[in-house]
Amino acid sequence: MRLNRWIFCLSSTSLLGGLFVTVPTASAESPVVNALPTGRPTIVVSQRAKEIHATAPVIDGHNDLPWALREVGGLSDQYDIAKSQPGFHTDIPRLRTGGVGAQFWSVYVPVSTRRNGESLQMTLEQIRTVRQMIDRYDETFALALSTSDIQRIRGEGKIASMIGIEGGHSIENSLNVLRQLYLEGARYMTLTHSETLEWADSCTGVPTHGGLAPFGEEVVAEMNRLGMMVDISHVSADCMRDVLRITNAPVIFSHSSAMAVADHPRNVPDDVLKQMPANGGVVMINFYNGFVHPQDAALSKKRYALLATLKAQFPADEEKVDSELKRWDLANPNSKDCDVYHVLDHIEHVIRVAGIDHIGIGGDYDGIGAVPKQLEDVSTYPVLTQALLDRGYSEADIRKFLGGNIMRVFEQVESAAEKLR
Repeated sequence: MRLNRWIFCLSSTSLLGGLFVTVPTASAESPVVNALPTGRPTIVVSQRAKEIHATAPVIDGHNDLPWALREVGGLSDQYDIAKSQPGFHTDIPRLRTGGVGAQFWSVYVPVSTRRNGESLQMTLEQIRTVRQMIDRYDETFALALSTSDIQRIRGEGKIASMIGIEGGHSIENSLNVLRQLYLEGARYMTLTHSETLEWADSCTGVPTHGGLAPFGEEVVAEMNRLGMMVDISHVSADCMRDVLRITNAPVIFSHSSAMAVADHPRNVPDDVLKQMPANGGVVMINFYNGFVHPQDAALSKKRYALLATLKAQFPADEEKVDSELKRWDLANPNSKDCDVYHVLDHIEHVIRVAGIDHIGIGGDYDGIGAVPKQLEDVSTYPVLTQALLDRGYSEADIRKFLGGNIMRVFEQVESAAEKLR
């Protein structure tokens, strides 16, 4: 997800690459330190959590580093991610500190590109950026096109790198283009981004189809046949329901949270969460303050409404839209107290409603304008491992959350494709 060029600069404390983890109860191994703005204790990662984390898959469903690199002119000596890059949430040292075993890199392009016919071209350019990153840092990354690739690459001590398309506008209303992008390496596609398409309703666009149009059903069927995961983050709730009605394979939410915890259209309503066990899908929790903190979510809803109004008023003037949004942002600041516990509220709600087999991580790093305390960047995933330990989850359940569930979904999507072919 991108937030209209919101720029987030990490604070100096977040550049240390350390693990700012908190435990709700004191122990000799992990002392309580009251350091969060809400007065809740910071979580200190224990040795046991480190051991679990080091041997878990640790798969994140969505990272926007490729677009962040595009905005600064691409990989260069100045933006060498083998070194600390404090202007980003992501670099190789922090990926290693965070224990990341596999990452879906988003090949996002703005939905506005559909109006000038550049969506496919720019998507291919973004795929090329991911491949360049993998080639340049081949001691760290390797391209994964299947679950067997992920397992092999992790066994080599590298980070398995997958490609995810963020928005069906990239296929330019063509199943042939969808097939081309699969051959280029894309292994999931988010059906919409911020605007409703000719064939699917966005959660932040004008609902036109009551969910999926007939061509949208063809897109889902073809993705099932190809073995491309259907991602229903960003789509309307009715579109989610339509996809779950027709899909022949489990779905994913690559970066979404729970609507019952923070009322925002980007989040997943409970009736959809309740369908996850029957479908087999996974909800990968987003870390953006505006989706996980209830107060910030209310503010974010107002911002999305303003954005829609501005786009209608100034359809050909993106600079005007951006300037008005920046003016509004200055007058409507976020709460400043969003922390890891707010994210945990979403994780535990999804577990209660959908079950432990249907939860994962979709941080949305380098695509969001604000991050919770203790989840400042990709180095901090072990904080969540410790937090779940503190709340009594078993090692087996924590491994499911850290990547076991998305691996199962990917395998089932591959199996469904074999049968459909």
